[in-house]
Amino acid sequence: MKKKIKILLCEDDPNLGSLLTEYLNAKDFETTLAVDGVEGIKQFKREHFDFVILDVMMPNKDGFTVASEIREIDRHVPVLFLTAKSMKEDTLAGFKAGADDYMTKPFSMEELMVRINAILRRSAALPEDGEEVTEYQVGEYTFDYNKQRLFRGEEEAKLTTKENELLFLLCKHRNGLLERNYALNAIWGDDNYFNGRSMDVYIAKLRKHLKADEAVEIINVHGKGFKLLTP
Repeated sequence: MKKKIKILLCEDDPNLGSLLTEYLNAKDFETTLAVDGVEGIKQFKREHFDFVILDVMMPNKDGFTVASEIREIDRHVPVLFLTAKSMKEDTLAGFKAGADDYMTKPFSMEELMVRINAILRRSAALPEDGEEVTEYQVGEYTFDYNKQRLFRGEEEAKLTTKENELLFLLCKHRNGLLERNYALNAIWGDDNYFNGRSMDVYIAKLRKHLKADEAVEIINVHGKGFKLLTP
């Protein structure tokens, strides 16, 4: 029998909390609801969870503080933030606190499931010893994130910091969608127009680095983001 994925949901809105809990349980997750940040930390210390969903604005202890304390206990558990649409600055603070992704309210249940499944797929890149994968095989290339190097046979390319961070996110999402806004907030700290144009330049640079292998391609997904397609 397949073991259920355990989710800790911290949401102080009782209606939304109950609705999300019922929905996630119906989708075969095992969900524990905490009504504020203090209760959330208590629950996390009490038992093991595979996934955490945190509302940003909670009484007693906000989502950022809870995420930081959770990261001290388990630095690899996936964390998804729920934030108000008017609080754009929350996204950067969320990434700094250790978020894997964020969603702005209101959102559809279907979108929530897409985000959870995408994060769970990405977190599968963590091997059993808990160390994050920092070396990837990209077709004929070997990408070493720690060394900021891209190898192909005897050839070696030194990547800039932005190229390195962007390729790392593409590799973590390889053959899946890397959302444009997610990458901009994670690397540039803001998803404004000028940073978007800058990211397009770095995508073009990465395509040049990878052009020798025709089986590797970075494609645009109109209005959404990018996909790194690899064999």
